[in-house]
Amino acid sequence: MRDDQNALVGNCIWRLRDIVLLTLDNIVKRDFVVHGGSSGIGTFAIQIAKCRGVRVFATAGSDEKLAFCKKLGADVCINYKTEDFVARVKEETGGKGVNVILDCVGAPYFQQNLDSLDFDGRLFIIGTQGGAKTELNIGSLFARRLTVQAAGLQSRSLENKAEIVSEVEKYVWPAITAGEVKPVIHKYFPLSEAAEAHQLMESSQHIGKIMLVP
Repeated sequence: MRDDQNALVGNCIWRLRDIVLLTLDNIVKRDFVVHGGSSGIGTFAIQIAKCRGVRVFATAGSDEKLAFCKKLGADVCINYKTEDFVARVKEETGGKGVNVILDCVGAPYFQQNLDSLDFDGRLFIIGTQGGAKTELNIGSLFARRLTVQAAGLQSRSLENKAEIVSEVEKYVWPAITAGEVKPVIHKYFPLSEAAEAHQLMESSQHIGKIMLVP
């Protein structure tokens, strides 16, 4: 694997560690929603979850992107532009909802995400692409014993980061070295074309990561 691919894998794993090691391995039914399933983090999350026997729901904004998510192993693919993902989740789970949601959208999806969770469900927020401020009906958390958790790296101590590296090496890396999980890279750009890379990212026409290289 190339050095830049190793860096990409590391970035994805850091952000998904809490979900993979603390949640997906400790729930019984194990239904998992990945918002932005065709993104760099999303494509990695789908693969990791499938390696651990989890049923994956992926959302994306085009048929092409959903087809790619399906190819990676997603069991239920939802076009968020044409479908109500809450209604689809409830339909696919017999009205119960899922156990875990990985969200990069933030405020616009917050209440919908809570409505999509089963009892003792957990919402992991790793981004606020749609906004960071919203309102919360605290009662909706009590009623189904829900947990909302954010994942970040900068505030972690060096000791905690070392612990994460050790856990990832033990529980996640074998699937990567075996080729069961692979980074999805849409396109490489030299640093001199960083503006073009940002334009592609803003267009949302890509699948996987966009890589800047020297």
